[in-house]
Amino acid sequence: MRSTAANPPGDKKLGTAYLGRARELGPMIAAAADAIEARRELPEKLVAALAERGFFRLLLPRSLDGAELPPSAYVPVIEEIAKHDASVAWCLGQACGCSMTAAYLSAEVAREIFGGERGIVAWGPPGGPAGARIAPGGYRLTGAWSFASGSHHATWLGAHVAILAEDGTQQLRPDGSPVFRTLLFPKAQAAFTDIWHVIGLRGTGSDRYTVDDLFVPEDYAVARGADLKPREPGLLYAFSSSNVYSAGFAGVALGIARGTLDAFVELARDKIPRGARYTLRDNNLIQAQVAQCEARVGAARAFLLGGLDDIWREAGRTGRLSLDHNTTIRLASTWAIHQAKDAVDTLYHAAGATAIFEDNPFERRFRDIHTVIQQYQGRQAHFEAVGQVLLGLGTETTMFTF
Repeated sequence: MRSTAANPPGDKKLGTAYLGRARELGPMIAAAADAIEARRELPEKLVAALAERGFFRLLLPRSLDGAELPPSAYVPVIEEIAKHDASVAWCLGQACGCSMTAAYLSAEVAREIFGGERGIVAWGPPGGPAGARIAPGGYRLTGAWSFASGSHHATWLGAHVAILAEDGTQQLRPDGSPVFRTLLFPKAQAAFTDIWHVIGLRGTGSDRYTVDDLFVPEDYAVARGADLKPREPGLLYAFSSSNVYSAGFAGVALGIARGTLDAFVELARDKIPRGARYTLRDNNLIQAQVAQCEARVGAARAFLLGGLDDIWREAGRTGRLSLDHNTTIRLASTWAIHQAKDAVDTLYHAAGATAIFEDNPFERRFRDIHTVIQQYQGRQAHFEAVGQVLLGLGTETTMFTF
């Protein structure tokens, strides 16, 4: 039975400890930013430092020596990392979300995949036809998947795939919906294609991978769906991967915005725009814009973290998340991403021509935030789905629970 306790003693202290580690590692991340951008991957030295400090284990079960942080303690850690480099934070958000799969595997398989400092999984959505045929003892997997953030330093991969009978017919659930599984396999068994030539989040190395008729044992397959029951009892695993990805990537956006705000305040102290007599910070319009950006970012952050805290306490009493809880997480996360984007846009333009040069703190953050908002978690369609729930119309539950 899942634990119904509220925040266990030590949860907040543990979250504060990881936040402190993130701040200590900040200078190293910032120093590596140019290399991350140029190489389109995280340098091995930085990956090792992240692993050594447990950042890939933030959402891993405690039974596997993970931190098992509550979402409201997890998001600020991702946010802090993103202040220094968004690609690093995005890779961590992806890997940590994947690590929650450990709660649904047998203890032996979970330890094989996620045990040790470098048990890192990456995956992405199908990038073309994909399927897994049922075979004796497991599945025969064929297909291609893209957007595998962090795949360059991952050790295992996952494939979200429809399950087919041996004759190739689609397997269906009792309600008529397709049967899906996530199949896990060593990265060495896949072939990669370098596709990640993009404007932002370049360092995530979100490439494409393929397998052809790969046998995956049944024990390395995890069912997908809202009715899935985890093996681990921790309250964290009442939250779906969708909940955690949306909140975590909102933390990336908030970190980008906070880093931009900090950089702009520093710039405004000394920059005198062409034709002006005083510094940027003496300009009344700039003063108003900075205040409005602070309000956007601060309010969105409070909505997200406060909502996560409230949901954690309520779920602690019931052991589950309701549709209202899922809706709140989706709304707060999407709203935070959009508010962060608006703040970065405002400050980028306020910085003037300074912002267009690669050797300043604005240009990369501008590209990164506009890449974040183009991803699934930033879709405007999420507002429509939430609005449908609020108006009593219902919605596709996979928007919140898959």
